[in-house]
Amino acid sequence: MPNDPATDRANLLELKRGDALALNRLIARWQRPLLSFAHRYLQNNADAEDAVSETFVRLYRRRDELRVDTNVSAWLFTTLTNLCHNQHRWRRRHPTVSFSSASDEAGEDRPGAPDPVAVDLPPDLAVEDDEAVQALKQAIDGLPHELKTSILLHHYEQLSYREIASITRCSERGVETRLYRARQRLKASLAGYLSEAGRP
Repeated sequence: MPNDPATDRANLLELKRGDALALNRLIARWQRPLLSFAHRYLQNNADAEDAVSETFVRLYRRRDELRVDTNVSAWLFTTLTNLCHNQHRWRRRHPTVSFSSASDEAGEDRPGAPDPVAVDLPPDLAVEDDEAVQALKQAIDGLPHELKTSILLHHYEQLSYREIASITRCSERGVETRLYRARQRLKASLAGYLSEAGRP
């Protein structure tokens, strides 16, 4: 992911001064990593795109409230994680089958989707690999919000403890604890699948 706070602050300052193109520059820098996180959190392309779009809308609407020394990346991810959490809770209370999720399950991933497709594996291994990915997705999806956010930001977005602490507003030690708890829960959730599959 891009890591240039000075450029972000410069773009934010220009946005506050009325340069609408500064928002385009921030979108160009941050849209891809934000989409990557949202897609993994929500496991639905349309919902992920909506959440990221709303994140940038909120950035524009609140530009005058933000300090010039705001950590833009942390602000974007904090806003997005809250939006994803709210969307996820709403979806659990109002379950539906969307065309987007059905398309994803059928393997019709759009270009740039974050999950790799195993094209070089023999069919039996490809099916086994897909089952493992689905089991892991379900296990991550079942984690509480603070554990899910930390594990996705650390293992998939490769953020440091310090960056995650800034986004989640807890200490670096707190992030370390959350990651440990998340791994323990994933290990417990996947224990049945791993034993059935004969995996260590």
